[in-house]
Parts: sequence; structure tokens; C-alpha cells
Amino acid sequence: PAVGVVCSGALLLWNWFCCRLNVNPVLFAAAAVCLPLFITGGIHMDGYMDTVDALASHQSRERKLEIMKDSTCGAFAVLYCGVYLMLHFGLFFTVYEDGGVVSYAPIYILSRALSAFCAVTMPNARRAGMLCAFTENTQKKKATAAMILLSVVTAAGLFCINRIRGSLAVVAAVCSLLWYRHMAMKQFGGVTGDTSGFFLQICELAALAGVCLGGLV
Repeated sequence: PAVGVVCSGALLLWNWFCCRLNVNPVLFAAAAVCLPLFITGGIHMDGYMDTVDALASHQSRERKLEIMKDSTCGAFAVLYCGVYLMLHFGLFFTVYEDGGVVSYAPIYILSRALSAFCAVTMPNARRAGMLCAFTENTQKKKATAAMILLSVVTAAGLFCINRIRGSLAVVAAVCSLLWYRHMAMKQFGGVTGDTSGFFLQICELAALAGVCLGGLV
């Protein structure tokens, strides 16, 4: 979640700069999509691409886990990455035009808190790997409580910034969380580092759609 603070700060700074100089929404949206990728090195997008590649294969659970470990980038990964970036760009364009960027910024913190919550409360699908190494010695009760508290505080902050946009963003984030937990257990038997990155990207996109919808209400 600390990385989410950096992403949120970068977005707010970029939004302030663009508003001051009356920057074209196209340029704002293009850079806004790229900011978290530059800050995180694209690690979560990598997980998203690996996961959609596995899901699109419609293979057995074991084979899907093997596909996620494969360093080769499949056609579905490229296709759905393009779809994701286009949707993210379009939503950011809309939100910037109607002045809702500030209402979205805290989502980078919420998405990471929810991702960490899943990582420590769901079984590890591989029993090995980077995510397992990070969570195996974690005091799970304390970590779970901390992530729930952080999520509630962030959700409250979103509501305070803008009741309608914030509420819809939180609802979208929670819906994506519930869907992800069901999907991960059904498709993979638990979570991995890749599925955690996948969830984070989906959660941020869904929340951005919620903020965008809130501007239309």
C-alpha cells in the first residue's frame, strides 16, 4: 500500500500540472495510464498478462499454473493488455474532463490493501514463488486486520472527497474483490503473485469506471 501512496501522489501532481497549464485531455490520459507502470516497473501488468493468458487457454488448473510461469508472452496477453490500456485511457480522458481525478487518486492505495488482504487470507496456489516467500512468515491475523483497517480508512477518504464518485468507486472495488476471490479459487485453487497483480489492475480499472459513472449521475 505504501507504493499506492506514491502512485496517488504522482497522479495528483500530474493532474495539478495539467490543470494549471490547461493540458489537452489526451496527453493527460496517456501519461496517467503510464504513471503506475513507470513507478512499479510494470510488475502488476505482467501478472495481469500472465493471468489472462492462462485463463484464455481453458486448460486444466495445473496447465494454467504452468502457463503463468512461462516467460513467453502469448497472443491473448498482448490482446488483453491492449484492451486494458485502451479502456484505462478512455476512462481517464473522461474523468479528467469532468474534474474527477482527485476522487480517483486514493484507489491506488485501496487496490493494494485489498490485494494484500487476499494474499494473506487465501491459500497459495503453488505453495512456492515470490508471493509465498513474502507471506509465509507473515503474522496473518495482524496483517489481515491492518489491511482491513487501511481499506476502511481509504474508503472513508474516498467518500469524503466525493460521496457519489467515492461510493461507486468503493462498490466497484469490492465487487472486483468478490469476483476475484471466486475466480482465483475456481481457476487456480488459490492466489499467486501473478493473480495478485491481475486483481490489482482489474480493481483499479473497475474503480475508475465507478468514478467515471459517478460523474454522470
